Amino acid sequence: MSMTPKTINSFNFFKLPSVWWCGIRVKRLDDTTCVATVKHKWINQNPFRSMFWAVQGMAAELTTGALVMRQIQQSGKKISMLVLNNNASFMKKATGRITFTCNQGHEVDAAIKKTIETGEGETIWMKSIGVNEDGVVVSTFNFEWTVRVKNG
Repeated sequence: MSMTPKTINSFNFFKLPSVWWCGIRVKRLDDTTCVATVKHKWINQNPFRSMFWAVQGMAAELTTGALVMRQIQQSGKKISMLVLNNNASFMKKATGRITFTCNQGHEVDAAIKKTIETGEGETIWMKSIGVNEDGVVVSTFNFEWTVRVKNG
């Protein structure tokens, strides 16, 4: 399966239905960048009439995780991936369409190459920034990913 926005969105429909039903969609994926959007609506709101923080977290994690999955696929090796830690900051109510972007594909590539070379696990902190339609940052998420070549 080629890693494209369409294949990731189809995968989400079947394997991560909460991502799909909340309206999260990957819009762009290349070697350096992943962009996902989600629109505030009834199914993903909190009692304060803005987007629930966990929905923002799913969209943000998807932008980082898709970059890791793409680099693993391109390596041709069997490599495990796992989130070790995460944190987030919220600056403004998330309403309207929120766009999450992660631009760390090159750093992921370096971590994948290093784990293949050494056989040791590698970690990388990745940031996804969510902005509203006016370009104002509403939230920032950081995820610490670990990658390691699988034995056998």
